[in-house]
Amino acid sequence: MNFLTIGHRGVMGVEPENTLRSFVAADRAGLDVIELDLHLSKDGALVVMHDADVDRTTDGTGPIAEKTLAELRALDAGRGERIPTFEEVLDAVRAPLQAEIKDTAAARALSEVMHRRDLVGRVEVLSFHDEAVAEIARLVPGVRTALVASRYGLDVVDRAVAVGASTLVLNIRRLTLEVVERARTANLRVIGWVVNTQDHLRLVRALQLDGATTDYPDIKRTGRFTA
Repeated sequence: MNFLTIGHRGVMGVEPENTLRSFVAADRAGLDVIELDLHLSKDGALVVMHDADVDRTTDGTGPIAEKTLAELRALDAGRGERIPTFEEVLDAVRAPLQAEIKDTAAARALSEVMHRRDLVGRVEVLSFHDEAVAEIARLVPGVRTALVASRYGLDVVDRAVAVGASTLVLNIRRLTLEVVERARTANLRVIGWVVNTQDHLRLVRALQLDGATTDYPDIKRTGRFTA
């Protein structure tokens, strides 16, 4: 498989994260996959935002779960952008997507969209939470899943296998050859995040990872020539 370059929340290094502007820029830059984050609004809409509250990335305050979609729509998510729904992103870009979910409730909402729009071939589902990975796999047979980890040891491989994930998405600052080799033994793909410098890129290529999640579209171009 070719080395994948994955746009982190679109191209959040140059555009407001998790906005249509950011996703379209990632698509136009030719990134292989676009990563995004999902939460549920108060009225059950599947909206795209990383944090559980709106404070950091919009001009509003408070938890997403306590706001309706209409209330979320009224916020500025950067440069006049609005918080998009998951389905708006599906319609705005052509690239495959990685959708990160935070809990089993989001897994259930996402499963409905994936069945209705036949997304098994286009959307890989990620989570830091083992139970969320297991739930989406139960609800959407054949879905590709990945376990994400920031602080981890060798046991992360066993966790991924236990929930049926086919990929590990791992913080490169803790990544070791031993972890990678154990993942390979378990037939898992390994993606490194966040890869924003040439040194980071050289590390993930030296470890022969399957891809890199990056904030910057230039990593796509330079990644082809980095050994």
